[in-house]
Amino acid sequence: MPPKLLIICGPTATGKSDLAVELAQKFNGEIVSADSRQVYRGLDIGSGKITKKEMCGIPHHLIDVADPKEIFSVEKFKTLAQKSITEIISKNKLPIICGGTGFYIHYVIDNVSVVEVPQNEALRKKLSTKTPAELFSLLQTLDPDRAETIDTQNPVRLIRAIEIATALGKVPPVSTNSPYDVLQVGLDLPDEELKNKIKTRLERRLSGGMIEEVEKLIAQGVSWERLHAFGLEYRHVANFLKKEISENEMKEKLLFEIWHYAKRQRTWFRKDKRVQWFNPNEKDKIESIVEKFLGCK
Repeated sequence: MPPKLLIICGPTATGKSDLAVELAQKFNGEIVSADSRQVYRGLDIGSGKITKKEMCGIPHHLIDVADPKEIFSVEKFKTLAQKSITEIISKNKLPIICGGTGFYIHYVIDNVSVVEVPQNEALRKKLSTKTPAELFSLLQTLDPDRAETIDTQNPVRLIRAIEIATALGKVPPVSTNSPYDVLQVGLDLPDEELKNKIKTRLERRLSGGMIEEVEKLIAQGVSWERLHAFGLEYRHVANFLKKEISENEMKEKLLFEIWHYAKRQRTWFRKDKRVQWFNPNEKDKIESIVEKFLGCK
């Protein structure tokens, strides 16, 4: 029998981390974070990284495993995540992947083949002159599926996706049978409720030291370009610190972009019909299906 693997996924600000901890406590689990920014040391407040207190003693894997000056690829995530899952299973515990980076989760649970596409310097030079909007439009033409999930304002990721799509025709969904028996639990909220949660959380982060966090990263040698590549909070706080936008403009842009990011996450996960969807308040229902999945009842 393939080992059991529980996934907690869905849009940002839906309470995934809290639920994962509660389920880990109840079902003897450990958590593997699937967040493309929480892997980096120093990206704490802006990425919504879970604190030691919030972990409640539950071990968390793939948090703070990368230097923010370096690029952490989905291939690297897959390798480390599968290693962590094996370690958790060896302790007779339940591995729980929790996060909103759907691309990362897909690579692990569907064992997507790692595609090695070397950098095309001539193409990169040509693409570097284009705006994010122009890059996104080009990617939509080359690979509409990847365009649905990508950060539309991140030129680094846009150029890489175009590079792969140009070489291979599209970012390939090549996979083999999953090595795991997977249950995917998706959390979501009505639009207005989710918008309010995003706004409240952003205000808490801004008042809780997010701007100072970006200043610290700059002092440690993280470049403006790299901050821009991290997207969302790090991009717009960096632009504010460079005095390219006002504080109010920063807040307005962040609310707009985080909401649209949440909608892209929703689109990605909703396409996977294996995901079972719940309101975060439906904890009894969620626990019941997990119990059934694990054979507890």
